[in-house]
Amino acid sequence: MSADIDLIKLYSTRILGLAADIPHRQRLEAPDGTAKRRSPLCGSTVTVDLVLTDGRISDFGQDVKACALGQAAAAVVGANVIGQDEATVQKGRDQLHAMLKEGGAVPEAPFDGLEVLAPAAEYKNRHASILLAFDATLDAFAAARTAQAR
Repeated sequence: MSADIDLIKLYSTRILGLAADIPHRQRLEAPDGTAKRRSPLCGSTVTVDLVLTDGRISDFGQDVKACALGQAAAAVVGANVIGQDEATVQKGRDQLHAMLKEGGAVPEAPFDGLEVLAPAAEYKNRHASILLAFDATLDAFAAARTAQAR
């Protein structure tokens, strides 16, 4: 019973609010890069489209089919990713990973809103879903590089 109560607390009003209001939920018609990531443990998926201008995200779309934690992470990423370069997105992903897996600090701005997910560190089976938005965005950067190299 205690584990059930802890899980209910984890799905706080703030997390559920983020999950209900994910920005950039429309796929892009002509992206520079697209990527889809799936969490094998829970089946959550995030597909990201992005357009790059001078190495920075100038347009972004995402299709999120994930648990509330994955949706909340996608909401924070989506709200803050426009204008960011790959290094900043990678740093945010690395900091989120460290927060979840190693007790690291909350990610720095522009992804500091991810602090709401700090209690999820105790739920290792949810980590992959929480990281999906970042992972798909980084894969989309790579896809854009590949497309530009052709």
